[in-house]
Amino acid sequence: MNAQTRIDINVAERHPRQKLVVVGNGMAGCRAVEEILARDAGRYSVTILGAEPRVNYNRIMLSPVLAGEKTFEDIVINDTAWYADNGIALVTGDPVVAIDRAGKRVTTRSGHLQPYDKLILATGSDPFIIPVPGNDLAGVVTFRDLDDVDRMLKAAERGGDAVVIGGGLLGLEAAHGLALRGMTVTVVHLMPTLMERQLDEAAGWLLRQELERRGHTILTGANTRAILGSDGHVAAVELEDGRRIPADIVVMAAGIRPSIALARNAGITCERGIVVDDNMVTSDPSVLAVGECVQHRGLCYGLVAPLWDMCRALAGYLTDSPAPYQGSVTSTKLKVSGIDLFSAGDFASGEGCEDIVMRDAARGVYKRLVLKDDRIIGTVLYGDTADGNWYFELLRKGEDVAALRAGLIFGQAFANGSALADPNAAVAALSDDAEICGCNGVSKGQVVGCINSGAHSLDAVRAGCKASASCGSCTPLVESLLALTLGGAVESGPKTLCKCTSFTHDDVRRLIMERQLKHLPQVMQELHWSTPDGCSTCRPALNYYLLCAWPGEYVDDQASRFVNERLHANIQKDGTYSVVPRMWGGITNPRELRAIADVVEKYNAPMVKVTGGQRIDIFGIRKEDLPAVWADLNAAGMVSGHAYGKALRTVKTCVGSDWCRFGTQDSTGLGVKIEKMTWGSWMPHKFKIAVSGCPRNCAEATIKDFGVVCVDSGYELHIGGNGGIKVRVTDLLCKVATEKEALDMCAAFIQLYREDAHYLERTAPWVARRGLDWVKAQLLDDPDAVTRLARRFRYSQSFSQNDPWAARVAGERRDLHAHLAEVRPMQLEDAQ
Repeated sequence: MNAQTRIDINVAERHPRQKLVVVGNGMAGCRAVEEILARDAGRYSVTILGAEPRVNYNRIMLSPVLAGEKTFEDIVINDTAWYADNGIALVTGDPVVAIDRAGKRVTTRSGHLQPYDKLILATGSDPFIIPVPGNDLAGVVTFRDLDDVDRMLKAAERGGDAVVIGGGLLGLEAAHGLALRGMTVTVVHLMPTLMERQLDEAAGWLLRQELERRGHTILTGANTRAILGSDGHVAAVELEDGRRIPADIVVMAAGIRPSIALARNAGITCERGIVVDDNMVTSDPSVLAVGECVQHRGLCYGLVAPLWDMCRALAGYLTDSPAPYQGSVTSTKLKVSGIDLFSAGDFASGEGCEDIVMRDAARGVYKRLVLKDDRIIGTVLYGDTADGNWYFELLRKGEDVAALRAGLIFGQAFANGSALADPNAAVAALSDDAEICGCNGVSKGQVVGCINSGAHSLDAVRAGCKASASCGSCTPLVESLLALTLGGAVESGPKTLCKCTSFTHDDVRRLIMERQLKHLPQVMQELHWSTPDGCSTCRPALNYYLLCAWPGEYVDDQASRFVNERLHANIQKDGTYSVVPRMWGGITNPRELRAIADVVEKYNAPMVKVTGGQRIDIFGIRKEDLPAVWADLNAAGMVSGHAYGKALRTVKTCVGSDWCRFGTQDSTGLGVKIEKMTWGSWMPHKFKIAVSGCPRNCAEATIKDFGVVCVDSGYELHIGGNGGIKVRVTDLLCKVATEKEALDMCAAFIQLYREDAHYLERTAPWVARRGLDWVKAQLLDDPDAVTRLARRFRYSQSFSQNDPWAARVAGERRDLHAHLAEVRPMQLEDAQ
């Protein structure tokens, strides 16, 4: 025995190995032990206590096991030989139930007492079970361990319907695996966007489209009310809206929570997780914690990458080689076969942030980088994730990317290439036969030839050679060719909808119909929006265009509406709101007046005013009282007056022939009919109507968007008036003989305006832009035009007048739906 061995023996005798106990045989616990052994293999006598009756395995690979792509043996990280080779005592299937900090020992469920000098808690996380009736039925499972997978596999053997509650990463992986096993899968997700913590709206929509294409049913914005059973086994999931989804198995994947009960019961400081310092030490210096169970600097991590950093910090501390943990920047890749998706960092786009977005609709690609102070702080990639790791490294290191800015979105190869010096250089280097516009097969030479022939604007190029006239993905290339060919002589074309797109209002409306675009994210992807979610200019416009194009199919996006429209109230300078209930044709009755008086008193409204539109405006209502105010008014049969919306505002009337000695027709009765026909219709801008009972025009019909002047022989119909800052007198559209003709022409004119005008364009500038002759031709030249337009308008009204804020009296709604039974088939034919 040499001297060195004797020294080692003497040292060992003076310093016997400390007892290190690890609670948790999962990825965090075993990785922590691996890191300790790598630094000082002889320092501790290690015992690992695991709740599961098996060795350590890769929990994040459970999805491939469920999908049939791997077996349990394929995902084992540390087999039995590893424990034996490293002298580790392993206890499985016997979870720890108590910690005696004073006595420094833990107790397992079987009663086994295990002493420790240092204790590592790696208890992981617990699945969140949503608190609804039926959540304890047989057939309701979670997705956290191999036992859960076995339960799902047994259910899949019988086939049938599976419902996955939760559209996050884990839920989608469970859905994918069960679908591959032959089950019919429905994903129920509370939030409007799948994987909302990792994806923005655009990427979430693309993911949903792909999953639906694979046969999954995806229900977003869906809240589970109860899980229904039969003979003690799950049978269906009931949603808040009353829908029932058949289910032979329900997978709860609604989230996870750090498993802290053991630590908290022992008096260790816990908040959301077990609170640790940078060395992963808890409030008890003899107890450390690592993994999903911990809270570090206020954050809990549910992904595997931070786990490795934590384990290194813990091992460094326990082996006197400290390397404090500073927190982690996380990234996510979806493990569903065939879907390329990458997400990292913060993509909430706060103040001072800049978005760089690239979309390729043909390939289903969406890329977004979020920059702040010339540094990447977030990225979302869908369809092409090849540069994900590069972006993540730039993000993690906080690299200044100002020098790479011009080519950054195109990836590492392009950003570091020669094209960087001049963004147009790559286009200039293209050969003349290089394809510029794939949709229309237009080469660079053809585009340049078109430009040299006099097409000095983007719109002129589109008209001349069709480049950029279809999907728009080649628009930047065409713009570069314009700049290269003409220098500073490029003509500005028609004003685009907003800064997010090169398309005009007319382009967008046309393409929505031509391409059957029926969702906001779909429009932005297909038309290559340069921002991830649009802006305050384009979102309301797109929301309106989709509502107008697809009544009954498109779901109104309340988040894309102005606040006054969302709340059905006008915000005032003091932060309170004014509320205007509708009074049909300016007529009221004691019941309505009492309801208004009651609201004024109940909510302490400081002022009540009669408006110029013959209604009553209640001022000074607090925002939090608005739902209750409308509930009280609805109970009295009063609906929203839309005094704040891009919609019908008022129908002003005079008393007409019923009372006035000059009246020629029943102007009040016609006004009420027009208002009941048109109220609640969303339009490009506010819309006002008036009906005057005689040419004396007391209702001021000749400065309204649509005006009716009653005469002895019928009704003169006027359009395009404006009584605002710039007064415009109406143009005479036509004269009709009957009330029905007046109603039909009103509906037809409104629908023509709804379908053709730009968002936020009043009828006065619209008529001026289009020309009176054009409007007349659309309505009067074809004898069936009014009927078609009026039918389309009334069909759309069946949905817009069903607004829950402004619900109709039941009898009126029944009458409307009876009418629609006749109208709807013809409308659908018209739409084709």
